[in-house]
Amino acid sequence: MPVNKTFATKRGKAAVAAAIMAAALTGWQGFKDTNPAKHVYPPAVILATEALIKPWEGNVLSAHWDPFAKIYDICYGKTRVNGKPVTKGMKFTKEECADFLEADLYNDYYVPLTKKIPGFTSFPIGNQAAMISGAYNFGVGAMVNSTATKLALKGQWEAACDAQTAFNKAGGVRVPGLVKRREMGDDYRKGEAEICKSGQVTK
Repeated sequence: MPVNKTFATKRGKAAVAAAIMAAALTGWQGFKDTNPAKHVYPPAVILATEALIKPWEGNVLSAHWDPFAKIYDICYGKTRVNGKPVTKGMKFTKEECADFLEADLYNDYYVPLTKKIPGFTSFPIGNQAAMISGAYNFGVGAMVNSTATKLALKGQWEAACDAQTAFNKAGGVRVPGLVKRREMGDDYRKGEAEICKSGQVTK
């Protein structure tokens, strides 16, 4: 169960509406589209990108050494470019990083989730976005095998939102920043449960 109370918010609902509008304006044809053209992504991918991942991950335009993982990363935590590891001295523009992120979220997270979770594209947009964000942060496998997914498969959408908040620890210790990210965010960033519950919209 979440540490704090989780609920839908006006800012969360506004983010959901903006993502649906953005997808429509770029030519997204429907939730069952499987091969979008460049810059044409489903609302859940746009919502996860803009409302959750960009604000929490931050954007680094020059390769940065991660002393914990002992690798270089760049942009929004990207560790590989064109199949090769990020190396010292590598640089990208803000626009290139944004393109990488959205494409990675679609190809490496959204598509695998649609293949491994039956009916994923019929889940409410908020659940899809929160699950994409969660998978990006703690892994597709952990998301697929989570209690949140099991509850979503039963149509228990809001219970699934709350179950995902369990991923709030590092090294077995609860981390305040992860509690915020998983739940209601802070003054400047929305939380996954907040977006999840604000986006109880299906096709």
